[in-house]
Amino acid sequence: MLRVLAVDDEMPLLEELLFLLRADPRVRSAEGASDATGALRRITRALEAGPDGPDGIDVVFLDIHMAGLTGLDIARLLTGFASPPLIVFVTAHEGFAVQAFDLKAVDYVLKPVRPERLAEAVRRACALLAPAGPDTRPAAGPPSAPSRAPGGPGAPGPAAEGAGDRAPEQIAVELGGVTRFVPVADIAYVEAQGDYVRLHTGGGSHLVRIPLSTLEERWAARGFVRIHRRHLVALSRIDELRLEAGTTTVRVGSAELQVSRRHARELRDLLMRRATG
Repeated sequence: MLRVLAVDDEMPLLEELLFLLRADPRVRSAEGASDATGALRRITRALEAGPDGPDGIDVVFLDIHMAGLTGLDIARLLTGFASPPLIVFVTAHEGFAVQAFDLKAVDYVLKPVRPERLAEAVRRACALLAPAGPDTRPAAGPPSAPSRAPGGPGAPGPAAEGAGDRAPEQIAVELGGVTRFVPVADIAYVEAQGDYVRLHTGGGSHLVRIPLSTLEERWAARGFVRIHRRHLVALSRIDELRLEAGTTTVRVGSAELQVSRRHARELRDLLMRRATG
């Protein structure tokens, strides 16, 4: 069972988070800290006691925006220790996800916190801690193919459930506790951002936790092609292909995207076949 520390400088949100954590049968104890100083003091005591000590902490559920040190600052400090507690970020801001996973966060939960989404974060932490003893537990970090709570970031839309070879019609994106189902047909291109991808549509962009390679395979039948290690593009959304000074680029709406050399010839052939077919 997990020993957790929840950190948030907004007391009502901290109390709500602690209430949800204490209600989870996989959590043995849940303490709270209302600022970065208190959190560091408690984490330091846990590190001095060691994973087996009475003051040990397995997981820190950490807000990002706080007075003084931010949650990201705390996470950076913890990377200097041999066996730090796992980190789950709990925040109202989606824009720090890439930095969070660069710091080996287990999960990134958006506020307002939904019980089922928090339960998924607890599950991920348990999965990382269960196979190993206290001295050999794996470093914190997202699993390579994590399970997702229904409606969580990167979860497939309803058409994807049991779809087999059928590409999903929609992809679920979560922002601030609200799940939206974005039609794949609305997506012009996809940009890799660490363990996340950003879906670009005519109306904006959405951050989703899913590997770009997964979408490349899943959406190939829908006309999406890889043009670069960072970009997946809908062929039908390419307005212009340009070769200049040995560099190939495509224009997708107002965006200009570079095409890698290894993909340039195949992309040009695909576009020509599409134009003449």
